[in-house]
Amino acid sequence: MSLETVRDREASLKALLPFGVFLVFYLGLSIWSGDFYRVSMPVAFLIASASALLLDRNLPLTKKVDLYAHGMGDVNIMIMCLIFILAGAFAATAKGMGAVDSAVVIARCLVPNRLLLLGMFLVSCFISLAVGTSCGTIAAVAPIAVELVAPTGISPALMLGAVIGGAMFGDNMSMISDTTIAATRTQDVPMRDKFITNFRIVLPAAIVAIVIYLIAGRGSADALKPVFQWADLLKVTPYLLILIFALIGMNVMALLFLGTVLAAVIGIVTHSFDFWGALDLCGKGTLSMSETLIVAILAGGLLSMIRHNGGIGYILQKISRNVSSQKGCEFGVFLLVAVINLFTANNTVAIVIAGPIARELSRKFRCEGRRIASILDTASCAVQGLIPYGAQLLIAVGIAQTLNVKVPSLALVTHLFYPQLIGVVLLISIFIHREK
Repeated sequence: MSLETVRDREASLKALLPFGVFLVFYLGLSIWSGDFYRVSMPVAFLIASASALLLDRNLPLTKKVDLYAHGMGDVNIMIMCLIFILAGAFAATAKGMGAVDSAVVIARCLVPNRLLLLGMFLVSCFISLAVGTSCGTIAAVAPIAVELVAPTGISPALMLGAVIGGAMFGDNMSMISDTTIAATRTQDVPMRDKFITNFRIVLPAAIVAIVIYLIAGRGSADALKPVFQWADLLKVTPYLLILIFALIGMNVMALLFLGTVLAAVIGIVTHSFDFWGALDLCGKGTLSMSETLIVAILAGGLLSMIRHNGGIGYILQKISRNVSSQKGCEFGVFLLVAVINLFTANNTVAIVIAGPIARELSRKFRCEGRRIASILDTASCAVQGLIPYGAQLLIAVGIAQTLNVKVPSLALVTHLFYPQLIGVVLLISIFIHREK
């Protein structure tokens, strides 16, 4: 029996058992240990994959492994992984030559002290948009924000909430964000189209957040401002070029490669590192994406087996019975990725899992791929930015504790205005969007 002759089975609830195994193993052990990052995500996917390989007893194990490997090597998964690798190399090289620090200095210098709270939000927006990671942005900006709490008198939860909100803006919108890459590749849409559509959705939320932080931060005491130099402007050039050329429509892989080369050249010229140091940073950057790559590949294999056993067909069948329009399809995608994100506490993983299902739904109901990609990314970022056990909140709370400032996670959630706003605005966008 060749791989070409293997046919998917009829829709079956039993085929979704591996998802249950994944949730019990990952979520159950995480709750039991009291640490949502105690259980390795790749290990959880391996356990779930093993259960998927045991379901179809009529197919030889070798053929099931072939099907699993075929899913792992899906062209969209492989292209996504290649972009992850290039994004890791670029991010590490740019950070190594001081681009992140320079971005922080420039942004802080341009923000008036009386607008400090709004400034922290905008600084985080800019940096996360440039570097493509909310966690990295929070790690870079949160220490500065916490140190400014005492001289300004701003609530620590409010200050950190502004930082996390801005970080989630970039996580959602950045051209090199894991979530953007996953959303666009699973829906096979250009990043430029997704960016424009996504921007239209989140713009109202960003404006409302700006007004909130403008009012809440008014009357703050003066705080010392840094002074930036021309070298700082030079170091943020790769970030600006990435954004500009991505919007023009340049191929993202070529863009990331050229951005990495430019960051390396600037780093060597400014003596941030030498040639060998640049190579070392590129290597470490690619390796830093290893867990994301492994999860994406294993998720591709797992979804292939679930599809073969009838699980994807079952989900589509159930959703289709309750959906009769494009609005219903978009709302179904919203709920699907949001629920998966709640259980996995990882928005990239949630998109990788929900993406293929969302694509089939969008094809059936003729939804726009760019809107589905935007819904996947925005819904996952809204949830990720609000869960107390998410990496973003844990990092922010941890940094505050190291600086002797206590901010309970649940108290911080109530001050996360931007993630709340993008969730509400996204739902409004779904309900008012005109069907074609």
